[in-house]
Amino acid sequence: MTDAPADALAATPTAGPGRDTALRDLRRQFHAVRALLAGVGERELDLLTPAEGWAVRHQIGHLADTEEVAADTVTAGPRTFAEALRPYPDAEAFTAAGAHRADGRGRDELLAWLIRAQEATLAALAGAGERTRVPWGLGLSVRAFTQARLMESWAHGWDLGRALGVPDRLTAEAWHVASLGYDTLRFALVRARVRIPPGRTLRLDLEAGPFGRWTFGPEDATDVVVGPADAWVRTVTRRSAERARERLRTDGPLARLAVAHAKAYL
Repeated sequence: MTDAPADALAATPTAGPGRDTALRDLRRQFHAVRALLAGVGERELDLLTPAEGWAVRHQIGHLADTEEVAADTVTAGPRTFAEALRPYPDAEAFTAAGAHRADGRGRDELLAWLIRAQEATLAALAGAGERTRVPWGLGLSVRAFTQARLMESWAHGWDLGRALGVPDRLTAEAWHVASLGYDTLRFALVRARVRIPPGRTLRLDLEAGPFGRWTFGPEDATDVVVGPADAWVRTVTRRSAERARERLRTDGPLARLAVAHAKAYL
């Protein structure tokens, strides 16, 4: 996933943890992916993942490649998002090329590459000023871009978990994925060429197990989506989304459109 999230359903994005907390959670998410891959051997690198045509090695390659681009985009390095895309006809071709940088590499080399790229992103974000706008797609605040990197890692970590037979487990860090899915909803509907019902507002009421309830949107919203938090985050990252949508209850036309079209990467 390489497209950029837009900054908001309404005029202001979801209130929540600040930039430093988002950066801490991104680090935790990166370490979760590393832990997931710690027991992977050479043979597991070629296990197929839910992404068509992608094995475990391609998921690692994609994550490492895009973190390299992310770090350079924050720091104005040589391989910014705009420059990285330039040689390719579209974002899909860029994504495929990055994933296939993993071809022919051994397990230790791939993991070292991933860790090096993740650490570069963390350092770049830690060094960015509070008012920095990251020129990724339409441009993002540092906090939103941090959440976007977490979402990317979470989604492809989910793919890796399916390939490696690791059961689903909701983590606290997935809050940022849920938040991003809400904040990008208006843009997702516009991109889907769906008419946004006038005068409608949306609230999410998500059950997050040991993490309590995750709620987004005004308490007096006209429309509500209710259900498990893991179903919402899988819906907005398009991970077994059809099954996930069945677990979400909707009340109102905007709620139904949200469940059908929400997408945290655009």
